[in-house]
Amino acid sequence: MDKSEISSVDEQTAEQIASLFESLSDPTRVRILSALVTGEVNVGDLVRAIGLSKSAISHQLRGLRDKRVVRSRKQGRQVFISLDDEHIFELFQRGLDHVHHE
Repeated sequence: MDKSEISSVDEQTAEQIASLFESLSDPTRVRILSALVTGEVNVGDLVRAIGLSKSAISHQLRGLRDKRVVRSRKQGRQVFISLDDEHIFELFQRGLDHVHHE
């Protein structure tokens, strides 16, 4: 899609986009995404990487799952988390590029 294809968005779409960006407005959630850009991570490893309690990480993950930013799968007693799709990776990468741009 190029710029000429983008016109005004309807109210529902605007709300969904705002909700997506809102889900990325917390530094802890951004750190969680950064830990997931290389692939799926066990929740225990994510807890150690971020340095917060399992409860705090679970709370953040719940919000990210609700917004379809991450997905989870269970394997036995372990839970694995990954980015929901390639669009989330690209969005994260664009944000990182923008922040590092001079």
